[in-house]
Amino acid sequence: MTDTVPEMLHDTADALDPLADVDEGVVKNRAKVGSARPSSLLYTYGPGAIMDLPGFSVMPAGLDDWEPIWKRREHIPTIIEPRLLRVVRLHLGPQVDALRPYPWQPKQGALSKEGDDLGIPARVFPQWLRCTGCDYLGPLPRFTYTNTHPFRPDLARFTHKSCPGRGGQRAGATTRKRESPAVPAQHLLTCTNGHLDEFPYPLWIHRGKTCPKAVSPDLKMRDANVGRSVGSTIECAACGARRSMAEAQGAAGRDKLPQKCRGRHPHLNAFDTDCDAQPALIMMGASNLWFACTQSIIVMPTDEKAEALADRLRAELGVEKVTKYAAQLDFIRELADTAHIDLAGVSDDELAQAVAEVVAPPVSEEQRHEKLAAWSPIDMLVPEWRYLQKPPLFAQQPNSSGLMVTEKQRDPKLHSRISRVVAVNKMKKVNAFVGFTRLDELDRVGDVPSRLVKLTRNGKPSWVPATEDRGEGIFVQLDLPAVEAWESTILGSKLWAAHRDAHRRNFRRRFSETADRDIDPDTRLPAPRYWLLHTLSHVLIREMAMSCGYGAASLAERIYGWRTSAQREGAAGLLICTTASDSEGTLGGLVALAEPARLQGLLANALRRASRCSSDPVCAMRTPSDPEDFLHGAACHCCSFASETSCEKANRFLDRRFLLTLPSADDEPVPGFFGAPGEL
Repeated sequence: MTDTVPEMLHDTADALDPLADVDEGVVKNRAKVGSARPSSLLYTYGPGAIMDLPGFSVMPAGLDDWEPIWKRREHIPTIIEPRLLRVVRLHLGPQVDALRPYPWQPKQGALSKEGDDLGIPARVFPQWLRCTGCDYLGPLPRFTYTNTHPFRPDLARFTHKSCPGRGGQRAGATTRKRESPAVPAQHLLTCTNGHLDEFPYPLWIHRGKTCPKAVSPDLKMRDANVGRSVGSTIECAACGARRSMAEAQGAAGRDKLPQKCRGRHPHLNAFDTDCDAQPALIMMGASNLWFACTQSIIVMPTDEKAEALADRLRAELGVEKVTKYAAQLDFIRELADTAHIDLAGVSDDELAQAVAEVVAPPVSEEQRHEKLAAWSPIDMLVPEWRYLQKPPLFAQQPNSSGLMVTEKQRDPKLHSRISRVVAVNKMKKVNAFVGFTRLDELDRVGDVPSRLVKLTRNGKPSWVPATEDRGEGIFVQLDLPAVEAWESTILGSKLWAAHRDAHRRNFRRRFSETADRDIDPDTRLPAPRYWLLHTLSHVLIREMAMSCGYGAASLAERIYGWRTSAQREGAAGLLICTTASDSEGTLGGLVALAEPARLQGLLANALRRASRCSSDPVCAMRTPSDPEDFLHGAACHCCSFASETSCEKANRFLDRRFLLTLPSADDEPVPGFFGAPGEL
């Protein structure tokens, strides 16, 4: 992780190349200031997010600024996965050529410098800091950067030199220099279009005007005394003006803020000139400051050799070069050999097919938007579901895909509505980062992907960051005919009507200016079978965590639950897995639970625990009614909720009454899929 100390706060022409600047002895950019795991950079601290370091905060830069880092290597590695790349192109455009890992390289030894010239560029943000010694509030150039220890990037910090302290200088006291550390000022402005900007402290304290006594007055940020007011107070040292930050909070405070957003993208060091949204106050550590938008697939054995080869040629050689020499296959082979692409087992016909795939004209923007409007995340799950339905192929599956599965025999005592169990001995999951949003997560509001904040200054990246996770898991499939019969009963129940109405209220009432009001909320409501599978997944995760050797937060779910339609056949299954991006797999503790006797006992215990909750009967009878709009029923932290790293729907769409027949407040209990607790 690297950062920059810009000379001007809003210089859109400022290029970020910290490693090159350090090599040339330039003081502006600084070297390594921290580190993060690939999974953190993908889901928590990607481009546009704020990463808290020990001394200050940084924001990973956009992909334009990653290019100078990559150019320090002759060969840029890529992750070849055609199925995922197609989805990324659908979202971001046909110009996306590759999925790239993060610019990181492991060291060969403790004293090795291998990989020191790689890293993620980042900018210091927020760029208004507050002195911890005297409460001085000012822009970045008014503070001094110190990082004297070459092997301790955590000691990097900004300081306020000659800090007088809060008490000032006493009469007759000896003059002594004081250097106090500075911390980021926590107030920011954001808008529904994903822009983020510094809070205009000088304009705020002078109520939109300039200070009458100084051009650039010194400001102080005072903490409010407990019990007196909420938030901090800003003071002007020149004219004595004071104003509380509490006035900027809430709907009333928003009217006192600037009425037009400046369109700033700090991660790009650029501005959009056409933003018409009204900015709102947001705190630096707010959970809705940054939401990652990612797509992921499980790699499977496929026959898409031409597409995979085309992706490699496109990524390693470039479309222009392949197009130029498309008719000269021998020369293409020479270029591929130079780029370390092995074509030894590729025939001329296969190579010609891959070249044709590269040079084929891209679809028009109108066609892409039409396909994107009709696209559903379920489309990525359908091939995985279909593959898992073909047990005869498991013994002949090639290991190159990273997927190894074993169909398990059913224990005679296993519940009859569990039709199949598959042990996933080895799996590889590829995740791609396609953008981010602010204020609202994209899938929470169900609106259009145009809300994604751009990753490059022109909005058309030629590649996106991606990671490869390896691990293990267990696939459990329910009896499809039984699921369909049960679901038809649930669809006519009062409980389902209550959940449907709550979902409609939630969709329309949500405090969001980003939701697409033209979307029918019912099209975003998962079917009852999804609620069933999702609740079953959560109770299994909680039970498995006590036996597999992994914490519950390390287990993740992948739900295959959708009804039959004209586009796809119905599905009812779930995969519980654990993966890691920095190892060749996991320890086998989870997949060992797929053994017939162990799984039978585990499922029985999970359902038995799900039949009771320490919050019952309140939890068991919880049903949303107007004006309530929560998206769960008989589920809570005591019985069904899982950590955010485990759940794919943020603990929504859960109800234990779909698993088991539980008492009902209206004397009309819905039939649980697995029957009554006494029948287990």
